[in-house]
Amino acid sequence: MPITPLMPVYPRCGVRPVRGEGVYLIGENGERYLDFASGIAVNLLGHGHPHLTKAIQDQAATLMHVSNLYGSPQGEALAQRLVDNTFADTVFFTNSGAEAVECSIKTARRFHYANGDTQKTTLITFKNAFHGRTIGTISATDQDKLRSGFDPLLPGFKVVEFDNLDAAEAAVDDTTAGFLVEPIQGEGGIRPASQAFMKGLRRICDDKGLMLVLDEVQCGVGRTGTLFAHEHYGITPDIMAVAKGIGGGFPMGACLATERAAHGMVVGTHGSTYGGNPLAMAAGNAVLDVVLEPGFLEHVRAMGDRLRQALDQMIPNYDDLFDSVRGMGLMLGIKLKSDSRAFVAHLRDHHGLLTVAAGDNVVRILPPLTIDERDIAECIERLSAGARDYAPAKAA
Repeated sequence: MPITPLMPVYPRCGVRPVRGEGVYLIGENGERYLDFASGIAVNLLGHGHPHLTKAIQDQAATLMHVSNLYGSPQGEALAQRLVDNTFADTVFFTNSGAEAVECSIKTARRFHYANGDTQKTTLITFKNAFHGRTIGTISATDQDKLRSGFDPLLPGFKVVEFDNLDAAEAAVDDTTAGFLVEPIQGEGGIRPASQAFMKGLRRICDDKGLMLVLDEVQCGVGRTGTLFAHEHYGITPDIMAVAKGIGGGFPMGACLATERAAHGMVVGTHGSTYGGNPLAMAAGNAVLDVVLEPGFLEHVRAMGDRLRQALDQMIPNYDDLFDSVRGMGLMLGIKLKSDSRAFVAHLRDHHGLLTVAAGDNVVRILPPLTIDERDIAECIERLSAGARDYAPAKAA
């Protein structure tokens, strides 16, 4: 069998979308799917949102790309909005989450280098984390499925148990630059860190002059009901990687940092040909227009509470299949007692409900942040129907 034109690194399913409308994806033959996957937490305004669509169309007709050799009125405007609404003093725009994490790693190491602490190069990371697919970001994990066959990987990372503050503190030594952590592990199974853990990491960094680097690629930009997930913990990072929802479907990411953390990132230390292009900036500004509207985040919290209540009410009816619900806001996971990937496929193929599998036998529920009560009711109806006929089909 010859290799396919698209490199066969994805086990692609039979869903072949050609159009989207709000919370629905439409396939080649007109089949409609309720999209509670959102392109893996990307399409936070759903499909075809008029404000986002118009902003991209208008910018595409005006100017798409010039490179970073020139001034960027569009990038300056979006960076200022992010600075005004977050802990950060400065922003570097990227094209993806992995690039945002790479920039964050470089910023953390460069901080110590600029301070003359050239031995401080190691970032402490956490088991079952997912930070991307580049050589640098897979080096920051302990997952064989990401790392196998890509040796030699990069040094400078030490992996310890997630949500174990004692292990994190014990791992600190004279080479430690800081911690790289997801406040909520997404691919790892929708596992929110505890308050004590996140506050403890902040304390250790403050006490020892280390960098707290957050990966909010999946949990950021309103997904949990606050603009960024770390707000739930009452802490701020030194450096933060974001992507996915920040472009609402357009590929973009960002590395946010305080002035102190970024003081080593001077001319020539980092760059990107496409990062911060005018088209991406138009998308990012349009997303912020909506997310920062009064009442939007309150709506996310309300819908998150409603969806979680509905899931909590449903799962006891199928206690042979479901274990529990976890997560925050509209970043929720249902832990199964069997293979979550098989159940995700069943929901997709037999009930037209799109969800996402994750580690620890979890089904991720990641709808657009614009959903309403009717969308939640339809999700629960399809999910319940899927649970009802899943066990007999599995047994057969």
